[in-house]
Amino acid sequence: MPVPKFDIIIPAYNAEAYLSEAIDSVISQTLGDWRIILVDDGSTDNTAEIASGYQRQLKERMIIITQRNAGLPAARNAAIRAATAEFLAILDSDDVWVPNRVEESLNALEARPLAGLSYGLVTRIDETGQEIATFHGNRHHSEGRIARYVYMRQVEFPCPTVTVRRLCVEEVGVFDETMRATEDRDMWFRIATKYEVAFVPKVIAYYRTYPSSMSGDIDRMLAAQLKFIRKHYGAPGCGFISRQIAMSRAYKQRGEGLQARKRYWHAVRSSLLAVAIWPFSQDNLRSAGSVLLTCARLK
Repeated sequence: MPVPKFDIIIPAYNAEAYLSEAIDSVISQTLGDWRIILVDDGSTDNTAEIASGYQRQLKERMIIITQRNAGLPAARNAAIRAATAEFLAILDSDDVWVPNRVEESLNALEARPLAGLSYGLVTRIDETGQEIATFHGNRHHSEGRIARYVYMRQVEFPCPTVTVRRLCVEEVGVFDETMRATEDRDMWFRIATKYEVAFVPKVIAYYRTYPSSMSGDIDRMLAAQLKFIRKHYGAPGCGFISRQIAMSRAYKQRGEGLQARKRYWHAVRSSLLAVAIWPFSQDNLRSAGSVLLTCARLK
């Protein structure tokens, strides 16, 4: 088969529950110039059987790499090393693309040739596929030279919407395998420091969240976010003020997560710490006020 325009990177670990839905959403794309590179990261369920069934259907349009369990960053890196396409599109095994996801990403990158990556909007779904909420992004700093805003967590790049130019990854390096969370933001930031970012102002994917997902581990996510902040502190535009804003947003997010789990007094401490770190943010103040009000009502 000729080199495809897109290599679709799908890391899969014990992914039998949702893998078929993810792969079907690739097959349904309006732009068909793609190949799937699926990495079975040491699964012990029926992931391998499901993947093999699709490989028989797709033939050379699907590559399966099998490895011992090494974690999400390592699985994605294995796919990157096997990739040859101009563009790499990220799809985790429990997420779903809308039919024009690849086409919209290509249009955004062609419209902004200096961009190293593109991203778009997502709708969050639960285990059953029911819609929870739509992520609308930050329209003030959505594209262009926005590395500083990526560092401060004022711009979010939902993984199932991200497409990167493979040559950019070759320049900045693959995912940092020492980071078992926030490794995606780490790579996006490294690309954004050297290239522009393109934005698709549409929902182009569904992002699945559930209690056992990695993003549901509040303390793990906080530790990873702080590691990212320390790692890139001192990069252009990432000085003291940017660091304080980034740290305050990390603690604010933790506080909101704790509040959602009804761990209210822990949420209060985290939210107030966010205010102490950066007291000039109305979002931090509103979040802390909401948690304090909830605690007051419980007395």
